[in-house]
Amino acid sequence: MADTMASAPKRMCNVPERVQLHLAMLALQFGYAGFHVVSRAALNMGISKLVFPVYRNIIALMLLVPFAYFLEKKDRPAMTLSFMVQFFLLALCGITANQGFYLLGLDNTSPTFASAIQNSVPAITFLMAAALRIEKVRINRRDGVAKMLGTLACVGGASVITLYKGPTIFGPSKLHAGAAAELAWLGDASGKNWTLGCIYLIGHCLSWSGWLVLQAPVLKKYPARLSVTSYTCFFGVIQFLVIAAFLERDLDAWTFHSGGELFTILYAGFVASGIAFAVQIWCIDRGGPVFVAVYQPVQTLVVAIMASIALGEQFYLGGIIGAVLIITGLYLVLWGKSQERAFAAKEAAVVITSNSEHDGHRATAPAPFKSSSLTQPLLPSSAPENV
Repeated sequence: MADTMASAPKRMCNVPERVQLHLAMLALQFGYAGFHVVSRAALNMGISKLVFPVYRNIIALMLLVPFAYFLEKKDRPAMTLSFMVQFFLLALCGITANQGFYLLGLDNTSPTFASAIQNSVPAITFLMAAALRIEKVRINRRDGVAKMLGTLACVGGASVITLYKGPTIFGPSKLHAGAAAELAWLGDASGKNWTLGCIYLIGHCLSWSGWLVLQAPVLKKYPARLSVTSYTCFFGVIQFLVIAAFLERDLDAWTFHSGGELFTILYAGFVASGIAFAVQIWCIDRGGPVFVAVYQPVQTLVVAIMASIALGEQFYLGGIIGAVLIITGLYLVLWGKSQERAFAAKEAAVVITSNSEHDGHRATAPAPFKSSSLTQPLLPSSAPENV
């Protein structure tokens, strides 16, 4: 028995790292998918849209601060008023507007479509970066064409989801009485404004993309990523508390009325913001940002299955068409980014070779290509959570 227990860690170590990465990414998508479903359940249970993000970000802040403090002592610049203003604006865009629009949109639609629309974030980020001339668009090359087509596909998919609901394709309409009673406390989006909810979700994606674009210049001056995330989260909590002071006057809204409400808060804070953050960082470090990004559509599929089972959610033709367009656009943008890096690497190698021949020296190794800060805008290494 002792020999068997001792050999278990060795067997785990013998598992190829690529297999470990795939298993970790699958677990990550299940964790994020659960967050969409849990958030919807929290709203249907009556948790305030202001109280929920406050508690969630407090938990995330408690998890992030110790790591930021001890791991980035040497990398953290001195705090100045300018940095405080920038962190405040990052929080306003990436925490307050981002999470606020998400909850408003989720309350009027469904977890599946919230997850589907989030796949458009890389394309929207690319569009914003191109408009600000942070990204270069070369329409005379296949990478530029792919990114443009991917962006158009994502915008088209989001438009279809917003403007066209269509007939019901699938829905667990014939539940037996016991199952229906069990799902009654969860509810659905009936009686809500679907179009308005989709507009809120587009606002969520726009604010998320804007946050990613604004992070680039901040991180150049303040390279401590965990600290930037912690400060952003802190100001986000402050902003939500100020808004809640004016809009949430009911003190009873800050208390938990059931174990289900407490579970949703803990899940959002610990799983979606803590454990998922650590797993995501490890996967990005070992597998690269593109490897992590290609798993994002898996989350939409898992959410659809979970929402159908747990929430009795129905699937509409417009949502399915829009999701297919968005996921296709996501892969086109990611493929374009990978081709862009390949072109840049070849150009760098040619320049090094020509310089070496000119100087009479042989290059020992090509210079590393410095990728854009928007290499993978959907899952940046500095992002603590999927919101």
